[in-house]
Amino acid sequence: MKLTIDEKLFQQVPGLKLGIIHYNKITVSESPQMLKGRLQLFQEQLYFELDTKPFNDFPGIKEWRETWKALGADPNRYRPSVEALYRRIKKQNYLHTIHTAVDLNTFFSLQYEIPAGIYDLAKVVGDVQLTLGGEDDGYDGLNGRFNSLNHILQVKDDYSPFGSPYVDSIRTAVTDETTDALHILFIRPSMAKEEALQLSTACGKMFTSISGGEASCYLADKENPSILMNGTGPFQL
Repeated sequence: MKLTIDEKLFQQVPGLKLGIIHYNKITVSESPQMLKGRLQLFQEQLYFELDTKPFNDFPGIKEWRETWKALGADPNRYRPSVEALYRRIKKQNYLHTIHTAVDLNTFFSLQYEIPAGIYDLAKVVGDVQLTLGGEDDGYDGLNGRFNSLNHILQVKDDYSPFGSPYVDSIRTAVTDETTDALHILFIRPSMAKEEALQLSTACGKMFTSISGGEASCYLADKENPSILMNGTGPFQL
């Protein structure tokens, strides 16, 4: 499988980059108490920080709002997913645990202040591309409604869009039957390449330490916009 970033996107966001983790032979199940407790504690700590700190003082949220604007979207109407999570926590509407894959994805998003999505590879058709959504692009999302992706980054396969740093589709949602998964980290564009690789590798290690299996980590950016995910990435875990 190949994952490609549409090179036109670099005209508006030169530093655009994706951390990509390809998981094989994982086991998705109820999260262990350690992960549940860590996720709950992180949200509680974040709640007190949000009591005195504006959203734009978080570098990741600020940068993704700027990225939204650069691509022609309104971040006040369609919020990047990481900002939506932070706003829930500010209202003490804490996120409940679902299973290991979703809970880890949420934890990484909160910890690193980035949008992130995880997808069941058995439900992905053909190759994958990151493009800018148009007027006719959208899908039924995990938020329970149809979501337009006009001027919003979208991850699509040969069938249709299925993911975004806004909200993901129900079509490729990970379940307890998932064994192979694609994890996409929407890295802050200002982050250096080396740091982005370290972040992606750390996420892959934590994920496989809990869910088992193997992980191959890659980075797609302006210098390397096309990645062949063949299980022999620069970092195997």
